Amino acid sequence: MPPDATATPTSPAGLRRLAASLDEHEPLRHLPSRYLLPEGLVYLDGNSLGALPRHVPDAVADVVRRQWGEGLVASWNDEGWWQAPQRVGDRVGRLVGAAPGQVVVGDSTSVHLFQCYVAAARLRPGRRVVVADPDAFPTDLHLLSSAARLLDLDVVPARPADVPTLLAARGAEVALVALSEVDYRTGERCDVPALTSAAHGAGALALWDLAHSVGATDVDLDAAGADLAVGCSYKHLCGGPGAPAWVYVASRHQRSVDPPLTGWHGHADPFAMDGRYEAADDVRRMRIGTPPMVSLLALDAALDVFDDVEPSRLRERSTSLVGLLVRALRDVVPELPLAGPGDPALLGGHVAVRSPDAYGVVRALAARGVVGDFRAPDLVRLGVCAPTTTHADLVEGVLALRAVLDAGEHVDPAHAVRSTVT
Repeated sequence: MPPDATATPTSPAGLRRLAASLDEHEPLRHLPSRYLLPEGLVYLDGNSLGALPRHVPDAVADVVRRQWGEGLVASWNDEGWWQAPQRVGDRVGRLVGAAPGQVVVGDSTSVHLFQCYVAAARLRPGRRVVVADPDAFPTDLHLLSSAARLLDLDVVPARPADVPTLLAARGAEVALVALSEVDYRTGERCDVPALTSAAHGAGALALWDLAHSVGATDVDLDAAGADLAVGCSYKHLCGGPGAPAWVYVASRHQRSVDPPLTGWHGHADPFAMDGRYEAADDVRRMRIGTPPMVSLLALDAALDVFDDVEPSRLRERSTSLVGLLVRALRDVVPELPLAGPGDPALLGGHVAVRSPDAYGVVRALAARGVVGDFRAPDLVRLGVCAPTTTHADLVEGVLALRAVLDAGEHVDPAHAVRSTVT
């Protein structure tokens, strides 16, 4: 039986032995070998941009040189380009508990979110309140504010723990509860089934942002009864920078959902070239225009990695990695408090610690070959991308953090200069 990742190690050597044993016994230990990472780099930022799968460069070269270069416009039919948003959507759907025919891929997370905010409000006419977490990722709040201005909605802030109380008081007014399963700052998870049920009990819909969930948690949209969901594909799915996002619409809503952006790809008969819009009667109506095909097909190839991986086993691996990371942080750098819970079951795919010098810490770590990231005002985020991260990576990252603090490297003025992307 593999050792317990939460067992208390007694020294750096003990941590390294524990990590090596966990890596040796973990059932999905073969996954990191499927990705390309620079030699000697400890990459703990897969929760921002996932690593490159080894086979994707050749797959993209085929898309560019053969499918586009030789097949040209015929590839829309011959290579199945037209059907790719639904085909790739079903591959993503398997990882979030969505039966086929409920997920489509093609636009950005922001576009999909705006589509869902407006569509959800239209599904609940007469209700003007949308409940949202005030600590949600900023783009969620910016887009919701825009949708609220468009439809004269009232956005009411409530953190996840407070949502049931708010629904008990104002449920008859609420059209939509819009939350993220994983807090982008702290890594803390929401209870998707419970909060979805609470929304439904008040007659409202539930929309989930799963940008930090897919590939990291065991979220099951169908089992939870979710109505709508959106997620990106360039984090734990390793689809590449700017890879298209995905949107989920439960089958029961697909004939009535009314998104605000109605492009020709969402038409019931796109090539009839009818100037009157008639929406497709399934998830295709969430399509808008021509997706970025090279990026979409790169994502399609990246998802090959998961073909022989059960989502539940991926979550088990993620939990083991996160558990070791939490243990190592508490043991090695106890002066940096965890920003989220210590129980790995309550965390997604990253762990954050607080430091008044967080930006300097992240830059000093990078100088030592350990890549994490900073979130304002005081968070050092260490990402656990289950397909690419090893237990050994996490131990070396935490030991490097200890070395940075001991040497005072994080207060070096050279590490105080902010880059555009932090």
